[in-house]
Amino acid sequence: MTTDTSPEPADQQPDPAAAAGEQRLNQQVERAGMFGVGDTPDTSGYGGLQVRRPDPVVTARPYGGYFDDVADALADGLDRDGTSFSDAVPRVVVDRGELTLHVDPDHLTEVARVLRDEPALAFEMCLGVSGVHYPWDAGHELHAVYGLLSITHNRRIRLEVSVPDADPRVPSMVSVYPTCDWHERETWDFFGIVFEGHPALTRIEMPDDWKGHPQRKDYPLGGIPVEYRGATVPPPDERRSYS
Repeated sequence: MTTDTSPEPADQQPDPAAAAGEQRLNQQVERAGMFGVGDTPDTSGYGGLQVRRPDPVVTARPYGGYFDDVADALADGLDRDGTSFSDAVPRVVVDRGELTLHVDPDHLTEVARVLRDEPALAFEMCLGVSGVHYPWDAGHELHAVYGLLSITHNRRIRLEVSVPDADPRVPSMVSVYPTCDWHERETWDFFGIVFEGHPALTRIEMPDDWKGHPQRKDYPLGGIPVEYRGATVPPPDERRSYS
């Protein structure tokens, strides 16, 4: 008995563009309508516009450049501590020539300590802590991002952790990188991420009695009307929405 191994006719082969379109249509709808406006008559034909949220990006090996060496050395260091790389770093993204390690919050300080202390890694400096707010990312609304620099090897990488808005707690990195002190205060001040173990997590930019965290996307814009040559410009929270 023989098996037919001849290639499929061209008209029966799957269309890559059609497959990509089908995958796109299966992604979750983020918002609908032109500019997010829903309270005005729409005669433009854009009322049925749907913006879909892309799937999370995951980069497979090889990562390229020195990124594979960093991942291997980190995996070896974590393994000596009894932690698997996949548990500590569930997602790796390489984009635009930059490496981002998405770290489980429970393993953040452990990963940072290995990155700092392993001679093959030697990421001596944390360049700062940035906050990001994704209200639509259910269960992962708040992100803390750390840029690391190895002066010894002239390398840069990024760590990123995400926590739910309902429990925005991330271990403080001050014990590993003391320069995170003021950066974590600023990120808490503006985004509300609680850095557990920080020596003095108080506001650093806003007044001590300020309510809320003003760089979150759900923070009300507020404002006052502005008069200009007889016209009145409404405050930001009363203007037309383009989000």
